[in-house]
Amino acid sequence: MVIKGKDTVPNTEDFKELRNLVTHHIESFDYMTEKGLDVMFTRINSVNVYDPSTDNNLENPKVFSPQKESLSSNSRKESLYPFECRQAKISYTGALMADVCFQYDNGLGSGLGAVVREKFEFGELPIMLMSNRCHLQGADCRKLLKCKESTSEMGGYFILNGIERVFRCVIAPKRNHPTGMIRNSFTGKREGYSDKAVAIRCVRDDQSAVTIKVYYNRNGSARVGFWIGGREFLLPVGLVLKALTETNDEEIYESLNCCYNEHYGRGDGSVGTQLVRERAKIILDEVRDLGLFTREQCRKYLGEHFKSDIDGLEKESYPVVAEAVLKNYIFVHLDNDDDKFNLLIFIIQKLFSLVDQTSLPDNPDSLQNQEILVPGHLITIYLKEKLEEWLRKCKSTIEEEMRNIKSKFDFENHADIKKLMNKNQPRSIGTSIESLLKSGCMTTRSSLDLQQKVGYTVQAERLNFLRFLSFFRAVHRGASFAGLRTTTVRKLLPESWGFLCPVHTPDGEPCGLLNHMTRTCRISSQFDSNGNIRDFRKIRRSVVDVLVGVGMVTSLPKLVRAGPPKVIHVLLDGQVVGSLSSNLVPEVVAYLRRLKVEAPSIIPEDLEVGYVPTSMGGSYPGLYLASCPARFIRPVKNTSIPSNNLELIGPFEQVFMEISCPDGGNGGRNNSSLATHEEIDPTGMISVVANLTPWSDHNQSPRNMYQCQMAKQTMAYSTQALQFRADQKIYHLQTPQSPVVRTKTYTAYNIDENPTGTNAIVAVLAHTGFDMEDAMILNKSSVERGMCHGQIYQTEAIDLSDQKSRSGSGNKRFRRNNAVKSAHSCVDADGLPYVGQKIYPNETYCSIYDGVTNDYKPMKRKGTDPVIVDFVSLDMKSKNHPQKANIRFRHARNPIIGDKFSSRHGQKGVCSQLWPDIDMPFNGVTGMRPDLIINPHAFPSRMTIAMLLESIAAKGGSLRGEFVDATPFRDAVKKTNGEEDSKSSLLVDDLGSMLKQKGFNHYGTETLYSGYLGVELKCEIFMGPVYYQRLRHMVSDKFQVRSTGMVDQVTRQPIKGRRRGGGIRFGEMERDSLLAHGASYLLHDRLHTSSDHHIADVCSLCGSLLTSSVLNVQQKKLIREIGNLPPGRTPKKVTCDSCKTSKGMETVAMPYVFRYLAAELASMNIKLTLQLSNSGEGSDSEGV
Repeated sequence: MVIKGKDTVPNTEDFKELRNLVTHHIESFDYMTEKGLDVMFTRINSVNVYDPSTDNNLENPKVFSPQKESLSSNSRKESLYPFECRQAKISYTGALMADVCFQYDNGLGSGLGAVVREKFEFGELPIMLMSNRCHLQGADCRKLLKCKESTSEMGGYFILNGIERVFRCVIAPKRNHPTGMIRNSFTGKREGYSDKAVAIRCVRDDQSAVTIKVYYNRNGSARVGFWIGGREFLLPVGLVLKALTETNDEEIYESLNCCYNEHYGRGDGSVGTQLVRERAKIILDEVRDLGLFTREQCRKYLGEHFKSDIDGLEKESYPVVAEAVLKNYIFVHLDNDDDKFNLLIFIIQKLFSLVDQTSLPDNPDSLQNQEILVPGHLITIYLKEKLEEWLRKCKSTIEEEMRNIKSKFDFENHADIKKLMNKNQPRSIGTSIESLLKSGCMTTRSSLDLQQKVGYTVQAERLNFLRFLSFFRAVHRGASFAGLRTTTVRKLLPESWGFLCPVHTPDGEPCGLLNHMTRTCRISSQFDSNGNIRDFRKIRRSVVDVLVGVGMVTSLPKLVRAGPPKVIHVLLDGQVVGSLSSNLVPEVVAYLRRLKVEAPSIIPEDLEVGYVPTSMGGSYPGLYLASCPARFIRPVKNTSIPSNNLELIGPFEQVFMEISCPDGGNGGRNNSSLATHEEIDPTGMISVVANLTPWSDHNQSPRNMYQCQMAKQTMAYSTQALQFRADQKIYHLQTPQSPVVRTKTYTAYNIDENPTGTNAIVAVLAHTGFDMEDAMILNKSSVERGMCHGQIYQTEAIDLSDQKSRSGSGNKRFRRNNAVKSAHSCVDADGLPYVGQKIYPNETYCSIYDGVTNDYKPMKRKGTDPVIVDFVSLDMKSKNHPQKANIRFRHARNPIIGDKFSSRHGQKGVCSQLWPDIDMPFNGVTGMRPDLIINPHAFPSRMTIAMLLESIAAKGGSLRGEFVDATPFRDAVKKTNGEEDSKSSLLVDDLGSMLKQKGFNHYGTETLYSGYLGVELKCEIFMGPVYYQRLRHMVSDKFQVRSTGMVDQVTRQPIKGRRRGGGIRFGEMERDSLLAHGASYLLHDRLHTSSDHHIADVCSLCGSLLTSSVLNVQQKKLIREIGNLPPGRTPKKVTCDSCKTSKGMETVAMPYVFRYLAAELASMNIKLTLQLSNSGEGSDSEGV
């Protein structure tokens, strides 16, 4: 598109900041397809099939880009694009292929023979948009338009059955980090257990995890706990220490006791006490009492106890079983047993410190001790679980076939084995991944060391662009916390400053559980800044070399070290790499930070340098370094480096750093602890959506929270590729506008591509009674000119292949019934509606012909309002008779009374009147009339001062023809020249001077005249443009009215539900209010006449309600039908079956539910008798 020689297609660079917001989704998926699956396949244990023995394992995984199904096997497959999946309601998936390797025992006793590889297809794996397997990756804006996508397309989500699903990132415990905790539930493990433990979530390089807990026993000992197959095993800690490495009691005793030094007291930062020695003796005595002295004896003991609990090792020796337990369940992130020994010693020392109260427990709800679960990691571990399960099934199938004597199965024939393995449906593995992403639920026997099995994906609704964007920045605490009574997990903790937005969280049930990342927050990944996959082993070696160069003593096995406060332990990704002298640590930390910025090739730029100093009863000291992925990181300025000084920090290290804010001075610090870092921008502490509120620092905090929610409920310009989409429901604002008053974030993220509202002239005026309680008056002429006009697009997807007929599905087609001439005005000859046709409720819009029954089935429009056929698309796989059709209807939704509107400051209200233009107040000089009138009482209690500032600023900006920057915290940012003004001007004075230059009042007030009296209003009225949003809550979707309709079959009362034409419940409280008013007749009408009014026949003799029966009386036909007179009414006679007489039968009006109660009581052998009286003296009584 070219206008006046100017190319209007935006550049890809314009959306760089926007796409950076979703990189953690895309990079995790990219790593999975490039290297993650390879790593995971090497971690899958090979399956041995005995008699004769063979070895099966998986290799060489490949994920292919999405392709269309070809009609013949020879034809070249075409690329499948996302817009085709949305329209055809199919999934955007690519084939997952892998080699299954067979190795046979050669029978010579010299091991396994040659490897034979067979390629298997493991189904279709959903492909994330904009990932390295997506056809849109690297596409510029022109290619995106050619592929029928919006220019602002970010990717990061999946398309499954035509629906966009996005992974909801979930908080997980920080990997490879020992966390001290106190929980009452630990005491219930077994007798003698205390409430204290140290837990560490160990994560392998294939992202699978095992959590180890070291529990403290009241007798002074400790137990190592881990889960195998839904059962927790608890081992004496001394047994594990001796089984890990060749050592003796003295070395273990000295290693545990090194944290205590009698020369240092608690005030010096010591974490050990004299009790450590006694506990070390108890730990060693426990192992000696079991008769275990050497490493071999301990391993044999472990093998005996675990042999029956680990699958596949039933025929192995005890040492092999013990080796498998130590490798697969004890500190799985470490490969070296000596490193595991050192880490276990460190954890025991931390546990004893926690017990002796020389250090504090860690808060599991703090962001310090948390990371994030990203989509690529979850898919990898779930895929690993499914592949291992498939291999086990294949093993049992082969062994079962070998035991079958009648079978002609040849074990050495690869074709037979492949045929047998294909019976276990390898393609179902791709289906299970797809179902995980469709529903967000995992179907697995083990927990995979995750805290939940549901709620991992949500539908990415495109109600508007801000709502869509928020799904990618959302971080959920976990589904298991939603039902907890405690509020501790919901609290906003200071540790989350700069990482989680304090404003952008929903109110209600998910408050504090569903948070959103700040604008500058990112997630560390397996890719470096150049897009290359990181080698974490090489990174760790490089970091250790740097530390050794500055004085670190490496942790050699069985080397007895000193402890805090003399030296500080250094942990790198959960590995105790050495110790540093306490007086060296601050210099080493500063050196590492400088290398992060200046030499990222030596030290990774996102290395977390968490230095916990020694303290009196504070956190357990240590230098904790983390380079692993899935951590929160954000940039700050390192003031010790003169230029190019942006450093990435994490939430763990932030707590122990000195970071200054530009407007905070020295923050109360003394000269000994001056700030080493500085915040880049004050707006970095809030999310993208919260950053769009102009001058949010002038609003009351809850109003900013409300705006974050209402911005995501706004009827807006949701997508530019509207004509190529087939969403079930799309809200669309017809003529959106760009706001005059905007923040820098609005421009940086190109929100103008998807605007969300209209600049309306707003007068703050108590004009009539129609603006009470947040109601607002709209200018009828403004609405007629197009203000806030919108449409709802609804797509009806018709798939004839789903509608099964008696002789198959291929006999149905779209065709018009030519015999019914009345439908020709609505349905075209092809059986589908005319584009642009207006269709009313219960009118036919589509006709389906069944070739078997020779019947036509008309499809009629449901709903209450007329719609216009906007678009009809067909799936032309079979060109003669299309089987799929998408019909998109357009509902015109112009503002009416009852629709909801909101400013960008949480000031929501309902349209109460559409006032004619001639009756609106007007300015006698400019002739301006307001588009909208709101009540001044909306401001004092809510304190949304920013809305008043926006009105003044927008008026000045409109007069000068320029946008106004409304970025919050403007006084917190230093002047560019470094000099502070001697006299800081107020914001309102700056804005007022703009108005004064154009001849308007300094404070934005104007003299208005009454529209219907023509006289000047007594006071000046505050009037100016404000950016207003139209919310999706419309009265047309909510009104519920009923005269008569469906009733419940049992109680004969009206049903509930707006869709079924039900009524609104008249409940206990409504009844009480009518009683209080004394409106008894109205109460009778609501609860009886209009509900389940029923006339029953009651026997006055026996009082029975249920024993009446009707007898039809045969009478002689005296008069034949004369003329057109209606036939006479047949008389009936009611008798009581109990009394055998018709005397005493009376008709009584009652609610039908009373008769139903009598029947229910009768079924329980309780008889209800009624005493009838004309005088009102009788009373109801019950009899049995």
